[in-house]
Amino acid sequence: MEPLHLLLNAVTVIFIAATMFAAGLGATASALRAVLTDAPLLLLALVANMVVVPLLGWGIGALFGLPAAAFIALILIASSPGGPFGAKLAMVQRGDVVGGAAMQVLLASVGSITFAPTAGGLLTAAGVGTGVSLDVGTLIGTVALLQLLPFAVGLLVRRWAEAVARAWHPPAAAVSNITFLIVLAGMLLGNWRDVVALLGSLALLAGFLLSAAAFAVGTLLATGPDTRRTTMGGVAAVRNAGPALAAIGIAFHDQPAVLGALAAILLSGLAAALPLAALLNRRRSAPRHRGRAPVRTVR
Repeated sequence: MEPLHLLLNAVTVIFIAATMFAAGLGATASALRAVLTDAPLLLLALVANMVVVPLLGWGIGALFGLPAAAFIALILIASSPGGPFGAKLAMVQRGDVVGGAAMQVLLASVGSITFAPTAGGLLTAAGVGTGVSLDVGTLIGTVALLQLLPFAVGLLVRRWAEAVARAWHPPAAAVSNITFLIVLAGMLLGNWRDVVALLGSLALLAGFLLSAAAFAVGTLLATGPDTRRTTMGGVAAVRNAGPALAAIGIAFHDQPAVLGALAAILLSGLAAALPLAALLNRRRSAPRHRGRAPVRTVR
């Protein structure tokens, strides 16, 4: 199984880089500036992702009385914003891809610093774990290499060679779509035992509800048009697995029960977020004239 895990990790890296590169190719400096200079939007996104969603994870875990391993995994996921699937959900729902990609990178960068104290505080308050300490520099470097750099390269290509960017965008998006499906299939095949093992508990439902609630919170605590607000909802709904996996390795010594619960909660979260994005896509793809009265011409 080790070669398969290595292959899946490589495909995941390609997926993240291709998604961010495609988002950069489709971005414009003015659109990016509109997001990064919108102080209310930035503040609301930080509150939603750094405060509200972690508290939701704690509350849902306590409400369902989850066993320790699942409770730990849920809090770790809830405390880790900026998942790379956020930009992909923006593409799926036909939302504000530029705003979603920019916010995802920002949240992942800030989350690299806030993850350890947030998760450690909630675990201690919940009485299911100890403090979490991580190498912040390594986490920030990972975000910069896999998310920020491809996005910046795509943005520069769009800025200085727009024709090239338009030509490269379709194949980059195709690579993102194909690797996205491979990553989903790999997650299901590689973790199906963990998912089956949790069918008798409420962990899967907890992950599903956390993602759905985060989608709603991210949408409500946002400014701008509908496409931007639901994009921020998608960014909030999918969390960053990297810091959570690092915490399990360092603070919990790669306990199989915690790793299995983490995989199951991530999958159940995607099971909530993807249909919501697909529903928005369908609504936005519908003909604009649907539901209007026919226009009669006067002769």
